Amino acid sequence: MCPEYKPKIVAFCCNWCGYPAADLAGIQRIQYPDSLRIIRVMCSGMVHPEMVLHALNQGADGVMIIGCHLGECHYIDGNEKAMARAELIDELLEDFGFESDRFLITRLSSSEPEQFARTASSMDKRVRELGPNPHRFQDKGDTR
Repeated sequence: MCPEYKPKIVAFCCNWCGYPAADLAGIQRIQYPDSLRIIRVMCSGMVHPEMVLHALNQGADGVMIIGCHLGECHYIDGNEKAMARAELIDELLEDFGFESDRFLITRLSSSEPEQFARTASSMDKRVRELGPNPHRFQDKGDTR
């Protein structure tokens, strides 16, 4: 692995819990890796498996979905749908040649910035151990 390797992790964060937790972590100056690229979605249940695969195919080294705790979804059962899709995503990753450790789905509350930072750090460590996405530069003409 290259010592200058800096992973890129896409984090789909729900508007009501994941994103506010990230925001609160920033406000409270809780450190989390700069490898995260946060995408705000209204609900974790809106993240389709194709979005995860697209992120990985475009060069992301890892993808996270961060939603509300079960039973606390602002859209009734969106986070339950996301959990059901996570199983499909795991299967699809294997079919498309990605390690399943490049994907993580988790639930937290808007009042858990420390947990957000721990989860982000854990994912960053996991992805660093895996190394760069093997599909990262295939169609980009870049040989780094």
